[in-house]
Amino acid sequence: MYVIDPSIRLRRAIHTNDALLSRRILKSHPQLLHNPDLSLTGNANSNLHLAASLGHISICRLLVELGHETGTPALNDEHQTALMLAAAAGHTEVVHALSENDAPSILRQDLRGRDAIMEASLHGHDTAVQILLTYAPGGAADALAQADVDGNTALHFASSNGNLLVLRTLLAAGADAGRMNAWSWTAEAYSATVQAEVYLKTLVGEVERRKLARREGEMAKNGGAVRLVEQEVGD
Repeated sequence: MYVIDPSIRLRRAIHTNDALLSRRILKSHPQLLHNPDLSLTGNANSNLHLAASLGHISICRLLVELGHETGTPALNDEHQTALMLAAAAGHTEVVHALSENDAPSILRQDLRGRDAIMEASLHGHDTAVQILLTYAPGGAADALAQADVDGNTALHFASSNGNLLVLRTLLAAGADAGRMNAWSWTAEAYSATVQAEVYLKTLVGEVERRKLARREGEMAKNGGAVRLVEQEVGD
């Protein structure tokens, strides 16, 4: 009688989104919690990488519950986390659950220097971007200052994709539109379409006008306070 290897059975259960079967297999074979796929095309993806890439939230929660990410997130051959794969695929429920479980992993970068925010921006998943920025340690602006090995930021990736919603979200969160990559290109220069380039210029103009308005408001407020003190001293 032919018996299927438990590691293969587990991956099949994850593919079919069968959380109950996955739990039973892991109960009998706890050593398969990570179960990296060592096949030629497997990229050493763990169980959580697979479940996250497919958007199977119940299995992701099961694996996290069993300690899959305890200590440090599992990495595949490209040093990608499961969160990166979920962000690239736009699986918002999984992105939310994994961000909530381990916020520092949002800033972790792979071999190319890309993080989960860059992946979500590249593939145009605005909701995933918003979730990641909400949970990012140190705040959204600091997270958006990260760059890959070529100096590209999340804004560069969003511009190359041409997703207008992501462009607006990133700029509103503090992305630096003037930031240049290793070849001295700004995000605007990477615009996928003329429409995206015009939209980005418009958004940058809006951000600059708001900054100027805030500065003028603060100066007026401070100036008013000085005049008030002078009047009180004169009295």
